[in-house]
Amino acid sequence: MQMKRVVIAGVVVLAASALAVANPNPAGGTISGKVTYEGTPKKMKPIDMSKEPSCAKMYATPPTGESVVTGPGNVLQDVVVYISAGAPDDAAPSSAAVFTQKGCRYIPHVLAFQVNQELKIVNEDQTSHNIHPMPKLNREWNKSQPPGTPPISEKYDKAEFIPVKCNVHPWMHGNFAVLKNSHYAVTGESGSFTLPNLPPGKYTVTAWQEEYGDQSQEVTISGGETKTVTFVFKAKPY
Repeated sequence: MQMKRVVIAGVVVLAASALAVANPNPAGGTISGKVTYEGTPKKMKPIDMSKEPSCAKMYATPPTGESVVTGPGNVLQDVVVYISAGAPDDAAPSSAAVFTQKGCRYIPHVLAFQVNQELKIVNEDQTSHNIHPMPKLNREWNKSQPPGTPPISEKYDKAEFIPVKCNVHPWMHGNFAVLKNSHYAVTGESGSFTLPNLPPGKYTVTAWQEEYGDQSQEVTISGGETKTVTFVFKAKPY
């Protein structure tokens, strides 16, 4: 940056030349879009919690399974959209990712977090749970968590998608998405996602759904532009 001398009230100060760039680090680009389905997804069945009355009484009507959750306009919820190639690995954040057992369900159903980020598992129910993630690349563990006990703390050192179950309550299923960088999102009721702050470059964007698998697209970002991407999964009725 070129500097010039400026005299203000007899004091010499240094000021940036008009030739200098006002913002040497412009805002990164953004990839955003929506995840939808075509076809007829299978109908989720009500969950029978009669064997666990403390949880069953928490619902006016029985909740349904969550392996495929849809919304208006054929949108899909609980889809993990992430940069699978083109972005460097990020250091794990200092904050913990929290997986809560409440009403004999996992909240959220799909929890995305980073490699080596602390994972805290909380039991807010009046009954014991036995949480059992089933990884293929990471260390497998299986821990009991009675009501009122402190959170379980764990970490994963390899990226992968991990199904989770409770050995006490067979209807309890969830997923961990352990990712290498911070560029990810999990779709909600609108089916939309946003991946901001991407430096210029070519990226592979991948969408993962627990029953429909994954699909990827190549996207090139230049400057602070926004690119729109749509993922469409083929629903399987059975």
